Amino acid sequence: MDIEFVRSRFIKHFDGKTGHIYWSPGRINLIGEHTDYNGGFVFPGAVDKGIMAEMRPNGTESTIRAYSIDLKDRIDFDFHDGKGPHISWARFIYGMALEMEKLGVSVKGFNIAFAGDVPLGAGMSSSAAMESCFGYGLNDIFGENKVSKWDIVLAGQATEHNYCGVNCGIMD
Repeated sequence: MDIEFVRSRFIKHFDGKTGHIYWSPGRINLIGEHTDYNGGFVFPGAVDKGIMAEMRPNGTESTIRAYSIDLKDRIDFDFHDGKGPHISWARFIYGMALEMEKLGVSVKGFNIAFAGDVPLGAGMSSSAAMESCFGYGLNDIFGENKVSKWDIVLAGQATEHNYCGVNCGIMD
């Protein structure tokens, strides 16, 4: 991933100001495909492909302005409206904002642009990479890094279960 490319899209689609850059890797399974949520053993490993996001508070109480660079798609939504966005990729951002609030992070409105080079649908956890990236960023920007990485992982799993309709295990 190219930081300057993500930054250029963030600047273009928002107010011309920069934010903070976050990155999270995808993963492969050496053993354990579809076993972690059944109590089996797993042996995953991080790869050099991942999700990169630039994020910055936007001064609103709860409006998220999100741009998917890869899909060339933008949505603005209020993450306190109760329904959440209708676009599937935006539900990962929505869910992580709500889950981080449950962990005591005072999430406010923010702008986010993100891109990735994890192949979608290849079993390399592109959604988990998004959730980790977004959660880490929200924890840094709004939470003074008080939430543990393990709790960010659990927030990602809760996002999959509660907002995206995927009953995945912790590895995903």
